[in-house]
Amino acid sequence: MTHSETVPVIDLSQDIETVAAGIHAAATEIGFFYVSGHGISQEIIDGAFAASRLFFDMPSDVKETVAIGEDQRGWMGPGMSRMAGSAAADRKEVFFWGREVAANDPDLGKPIVAPNRWPDATVPCLREGVEPYYRAVCDVGAGILGALAVSLGGPRDAFAPFYTRPLARGQLVHYPPRAPEDEAEGRFGVAPHTDFGVLTLLLQDDSGGLQVQRRDGEWIDAPPLPGTLVCNIGDLLQIWSNDRFVSTVHRVVNKSAGARKSIPVFYDPNTDAVVDPRLFLREGEAARHEPITPGEHIAGRNRKSFSQYRA
Repeated sequence: MTHSETVPVIDLSQDIETVAAGIHAAATEIGFFYVSGHGISQEIIDGAFAASRLFFDMPSDVKETVAIGEDQRGWMGPGMSRMAGSAAADRKEVFFWGREVAANDPDLGKPIVAPNRWPDATVPCLREGVEPYYRAVCDVGAGILGALAVSLGGPRDAFAPFYTRPLARGQLVHYPPRAPEDEAEGRFGVAPHTDFGVLTLLLQDDSGGLQVQRRDGEWIDAPPLPGTLVCNIGDLLQIWSNDRFVSTVHRVVNKSAGARKSIPVFYDPNTDAVVDPRLFLREGEAARHEPITPGEHIAGRNRKSFSQYRA
């Protein structure tokens, strides 16, 4: 099957009702969709990828100066990520960042809220390269959530009160070429998993490798399409929608001859927002999940997936 038969492309420049209907169908059927017409310039995208290449080309001792801790900021080296149930650790390495927080930020110290760990002057362009993309993609995420809210029967701004200080976290991800022993060892770029939060927006290079598992168990490719981002529903949005939307298992298998780069942004609510399915319940419908806060939920999933929590 081609991507058009499985993972739809939705043009965000259309009217809100059309966008909402398209996203709703994708969110309920497969949990993944591409978006075009997002308005992020190629210059901003190129700048983000250039910053990623610059960082991952640096020697390990430079990257170690911003080594990750339990705050989930900074550099995570190869082998430190292992999805629940996987046979082996992932081969990727990652640089994590998020919303800039001041010393007097009211959320500082709460789950998944921490200062960013930017490298010093030896890597001067990293922050300058990723911040414009981060701001732009968060704007896209807010627009998509507006369409999702409409599709659930709510007002367009239904999610806005939960996103005043969002847990929007970006990752620069580097996947090395697949090694011959990886298949025998059950090792992936990223092992099969669902995303922890509400909405993921992914920028891929042209290497390919993202695969999505349909409900019948078949793995299908979600190849890079020029001018698009890949979006998917996470576990928290499945809860929030009372299981109308589906958080779908996916993985990365880098079969290209070279390294693969991607930049996901996890557009999640305030750390102590209350994700409650009663927000969008239809008449006569019962809530299938208890309310949950994003910070505690994501922190719990992190503890099961990343080795810095098990040191």
